[in-house]
Amino acid sequence: MRQNSNKTISIIIPVLNEERYLGKLLKHIALTSTPSNIGEVICVDGGSLDKTIRIAKQHGAVVINSKKGRARQMNAGARHAQGEVLYFLHADTFTPKDFDLHILKAITQGYESGCFRMQFDTKNPILRFFACLSRVNHTLCRGGDQSLFIERDLFEKNEGFNESYLIYEDTEFITRLYKQTKFKILPQAVVTSARKYRERGWLRVQFHFGMIHLKNYFGASPEELFQYYDKHILNP
Repeated sequence: MRQNSNKTISIIIPVLNEERYLGKLLKHIALTSTPSNIGEVICVDGGSLDKTIRIAKQHGAVVINSKKGRARQMNAGARHAQGEVLYFLHADTFTPKDFDLHILKAITQGYESGCFRMQFDTKNPILRFFACLSRVNHTLCRGGDQSLFIERDLFEKNEGFNESYLIYEDTEFITRLYKQTKFKILPQAVVTSARKYRERGWLRVQFHFGMIHLKNYFGASPEELFQYYDKHILNP
């Protein structure tokens, strides 16, 4: 696949104690992209106490510091980024081959934002089913684990992620994007870790994520969503 745009991509990865995955991810990014398309990889650290920062620097990533919180960290990364296209990626989510070319092709086709489909790194049939729903172009099927690409101008127009959200920040932002631009679901899939499901139990986690979606639908505040997440998933 040939390069379809002269725009460059800034990859923004919010990190917090991610020594287990970050080195693997940064190697994987290099193997699945064309260097000339990637202007920079920015790791935004929220206060790691492990080897995260050292690993990021060893692999040539730019490291900036931020207050803890993915929305804050991703906004900080966007302010620092130089690329015309911003690509937000979690530290345990691995990109498909030629992901940069797929993003740039979508941009040249007029899509200002979008994501990839998603797969979990597990054969659990229930999680595989929920991952299949990521191909559905509806806000209920969106989440940060699918990654997010967006043109810088559109990101700035929307003032980025809402920092009131300590969770659900990706879905809240994407819901705003759906209201004003055509959101592209790329057919390739990122592969994300099911570690939270393995640690907490897939039925428990999936049920409570469903409840968070429902609570948000009925108007729960960002604080209420986080309190529910903290009680039932983070510290049950």
